[in-house]
Amino acid sequence: MAGLATSLGAGAATNSLAQMPDIDTLFLFGSNPTEAHPIVSLYLKKALRNGARLIVGDPRKTWMARRSDVWLNLRPGSNIALLNGLINVILKEGWENKEFIVKRTEGFEELKKKVKEYDLKKVEKLTGVPKEKIIEAAHLYSHADKAMIVYGLGVTEHRTGTENAMAIANLALVCGHLGRPSTGIMALRGQNNVQGASDLGPLPATFPGYQSVTNPEVREKFGKAWGVPMSPEIGLKSVEMLDRACEGKFKGIFILGEDPAQTDPNVHEVRKALDSLEFLVVQDIFHTETTKHAHVILPGASFAEKDGTFTNGERRVQRIRKAIEPIAGKAEWEVICELATRMGYSMNYRHPSEIMDEIASLTPVYGGISYKRLEKESLQWPCPTKDHPGTTTLYTDLFSRPGGLARFMALDHKGSGEVPDKEYPYVLITGRIREHYNNGSMTRRVKGIMELVPEELLEISKEDAKKLKIKDGSKVKVSSRRGNIKVKVKVTDRSQSGNVFLTFHFPEALSNLLTSGHKDPITGTPEYKSCAVKIEK
Repeated sequence: MAGLATSLGAGAATNSLAQMPDIDTLFLFGSNPTEAHPIVSLYLKKALRNGARLIVGDPRKTWMARRSDVWLNLRPGSNIALLNGLINVILKEGWENKEFIVKRTEGFEELKKKVKEYDLKKVEKLTGVPKEKIIEAAHLYSHADKAMIVYGLGVTEHRTGTENAMAIANLALVCGHLGRPSTGIMALRGQNNVQGASDLGPLPATFPGYQSVTNPEVREKFGKAWGVPMSPEIGLKSVEMLDRACEGKFKGIFILGEDPAQTDPNVHEVRKALDSLEFLVVQDIFHTETTKHAHVILPGASFAEKDGTFTNGERRVQRIRKAIEPIAGKAEWEVICELATRMGYSMNYRHPSEIMDEIASLTPVYGGISYKRLEKESLQWPCPTKDHPGTTTLYTDLFSRPGGLARFMALDHKGSGEVPDKEYPYVLITGRIREHYNNGSMTRRVKGIMELVPEELLEISKEDAKKLKIKDGSKVKVSSRRGNIKVKVKVTDRSQSGNVFLTFHFPEALSNLLTSGHKDPITGTPEYKSCAVKIEK
């Protein structure tokens, strides 16, 4: 979300799910919500039933792409080129919102100069999208009254993920599709409560509420509340910790509810890093590929075993209530408190509501949120005071940047970190399917789900299957510069020629043995959506 934070001020969705049915144009970019976010897809389907026009930017022919008015079937890694091309058409034709640009933005002249370099001929060559489709999509989006961009991991899981999000913000700003109901930008996150977790301090450069560790006043506030001085030094991202571990410079990690030995890219190096640690603690509800490397395993608690809150992708803080007591005896917050106390720092919370009260006292956007209020209703931040109703639409008056103006960012196409060549001629895209969730440690334990999808399948186009002389159900070897797996083939028209698709749900045929180490230099997000592979019988 660093891209939206840079351009607009906050790394969060600008609008609300309930507004989706009223949009008249939906631009779905790098997202397959019917499989990866099925509840969100219900809102989007309602918008389509209500007559909304649909633009889809995706290399794969997803359920939504099949039903789109315009399918922008771009090459993986060409997001910025496509977005620059769309903006260039809009400006050339005079379809931009001039009043909005003048009153509410800065940096427009730099953007205008940059996108002039992206004429239709160049963009078609870089993206593979016919120029007629680009013109049609630009016209649809720019002429809409209420247009919303919804994007997913197909935007962020590239080495240019942050810049991709900035380019999306550029498009919305050029057309003035921000600051009003049923417009704006919504990023669909990778897991439940990613927004809530991000809000409350795990990022190495911020305290809770995205308050910078380099700000002396912020450090003083948290230091006073927590009774210890706060370091001004920005910490390491998770991928940087693992890199340091391989170098022998990082000694221990406490992993809670994550499985990097399966879900991180280039897992050969990840597993090497985990084995290099002097002390690894893993807390989870089931054994995973990562627990195999742990020195100590602590039991986690599922959603049904704990009290707390989840904050969803529309900034909505929702109360969750435990159905049963934790089977292991303690919820995670209790384990953390006891560990801290035994290590010399007393944490004496008696209930999660006390933790929320502390959050409200230190985090302005959560300032008016309490368990008492959440018993009656969910609330969308910013909710700064106890009588504030929450915020359904951001930026109605000002953007949360210096001067209240949004910032255009002039960006160039860079492409994927690894591109196909003679030896590795195919692009591997990784992602999810509806039946399984993330590393599959929960869903692979469900008999009915495993009867539906019992194993990994390589999705490949009919053209490529014919060229390779392989059939549906054949077993093939898929190799990259980092490793190889054996997997069954699924011949489908969902994949374009030259692209293949795998999930990361099955450790027996793990796509992350193939994926590259390229990552976004700003956020550290790996490039899951593009690497070069070869396929052999």
